[in-house]
Amino acid sequence: MTIHPTPAAIGSACWCLALKRAARVIARRYDEALRPLHLSNGQFAVLTAISGMQSVGIQALATTLGMDRTTLTAVLKPLRRRGLVVVEVADDDLRGRNAHLTEAGDTMLAAAIPLWQVTQQSVSHDLGSITGTDDLRYRLARLS
Repeated sequence: MTIHPTPAAIGSACWCLALKRAARVIARRYDEALRPLHLSNGQFAVLTAISGMQSVGIQALATTLGMDRTTLTAVLKPLRRRGLVVVEVADDDLRGRNAHLTEAGDTMLAAAIPLWQVTQQSVSHDLGSITGTDDLRYRLARLS
């Protein structure tokens, strides 16, 4: 006879549930911080990645962000409508598309970074010591 764990035991031990719960709580904190700029934490991540990879292919950007191309395209739409991001045909492949920040996108990112920094410090504080958070970040990165 196989003994299965109880739902309560699963709920208290499940890595997936714990990580999703924590991710939602933390995401809400960043969303709240970025709300005055009408940005979500996902949009901030996209702006940051594009800035760091300036002119980047959509597929490479999606891979960097751990998203599928369709989801990234949906996240880019409001950023494009606001004039923060431009998506153009790639110079080296007419089928490909490259994204880059506009001047308004650079300005928005510059305004968002201080808001992100305050939240980042708060979350780091709540998670514990710098050594502990670096180790956690490293271990989570190993999973992806």
